[in-house]
Amino acid sequence: MNRIPENEVKVLEEAAASIRKDVVRMIGVARSGHLASSLSIVEIMAWLYWKVLNIRPEDPNWEERDRVVLSKGHGCPALYSALANRGFFTRDELWNYRRLGAMLQGHPWVSRTPGIDASSGSLGMGLGISNGLALGMRLKGFQGRVYCITGDGELQEGAIWESAMTSSHYKLDNVVMIIDRNDMQMEGSVEKVMSIEPLEAKLQSFGWEVCMADGHDFPSLDNALSLRVSGKPLAIIAKTIIGKGVSFLEGRQHEPFVVLTRDLVDKALRELDSGGLLL
Repeated sequence: MNRIPENEVKVLEEAAASIRKDVVRMIGVARSGHLASSLSIVEIMAWLYWKVLNIRPEDPNWEERDRVVLSKGHGCPALYSALANRGFFTRDELWNYRRLGAMLQGHPWVSRTPGIDASSGSLGMGLGISNGLALGMRLKGFQGRVYCITGDGELQEGAIWESAMTSSHYKLDNVVMIIDRNDMQMEGSVEKVMSIEPLEAKLQSFGWEVCMADGHDFPSLDNALSLRVSGKPLAIIAKTIIGKGVSFLEGRQHEPFVVLTRDLVDKALRELDSGGLLL
């Protein structure tokens, strides 16, 4: 297991805590949004934007940057918070989330928001977009990587597996797919809706290097990334908890939209401030 210096871990933990609170506030103000699904990718976002990515917030369109494609675009509140906290745009924009005409819409929009590398909408498209970006970067001689974040329910889509074949065929070792393995989707349990197991073996059979990780543990994520193999795309199956950090959502089957009352927002923020669930 890679060892991250304690001071770096503290920075990542603080970043994750800030993102998690922002997600609650954003969805509370908007009175709509996918709260539980956004909360499960918070540590992944903090790890990418504070430790992994080669980016320049002051120059969002820098050609040689690493790219992030949020294929599970409904989890965008976590992405928006990371971008705002890294300085891509002002934090005031967060409180306009989902407002008509605002910068931050219900899915990432590449032409509207600084720091967004690909728009999203229909699930299953992100890995194909990532392949195109990776091929283009290779043709230009750039050394950057493309990090594609997918949901586990999204892996029921055939387009994902066509794209997985493409990644392997073209030996796109600059593609990293991070799978948010929270075991839930809008209709319920992934296993009950349509099982995707044996996921690790399937990806390996498609020519991918595959690593397991705890999606809420920074050293575990770091260790998985270190196991990249030349000539192979990398898939990190990140085990996460749906609704992480909020008692009325954590680990539970939920409706796709949770309307947060003022009382629920206050309860969630108190829990996050205290570092534990208030049951």
